[in-house]
Amino acid sequence: MSGAVSGSTIADRSFAELSAQELHDILRLRCDVFVVEQECVYPDVDGRDTEPETRHVSISDHDGAIIAYARCLSDGPDRWRIGRVVTAPTHRSSGHAATLVTHLVESLEGEIILDAQSYLLDWYTNLGFAQTGDEFLEDDIPHIPMRFESSAGKP
Repeated sequence: MSGAVSGSTIADRSFAELSAQELHDILRLRCDVFVVEQECVYPDVDGRDTEPETRHVSISDHDGAIIAYARCLSDGPDRWRIGRVVTAPTHRSSGHAATLVTHLVESLEGEIILDAQSYLLDWYTNLGFAQTGDEFLEDDIPHIPMRFESSAGKP
């Protein structure tokens, strides 16, 4: 599935549908931001990217470079987990991450959960998510468990 987003391209693919270049670009973006920029050494390639139900949603610029990405995992029957939401530093504050999360919320059925980095609590709340538990550390970064509860993030 793909469509246009403010002059860019949005793609929603399974692992099998990704090209080698797309996979490289996704892994590079995730590494550049989560491992290098956030100085968080963790096993990003965790084996879940290849699961048949996993969705890889990305936005590319007019040259085809992936500039924003989100991964959605099946987390049990009728339960989905959004994660790895990332935007290239040069494209932040452009609304691309919100576009990806909104795309997922609109296309999923069932419970939608995520673990938000704590500083993004208000951002996710504005997209319709609500805190469901106490703050916790994951890879030394504070996170808050959240669940989609309203249509605030839907147009």
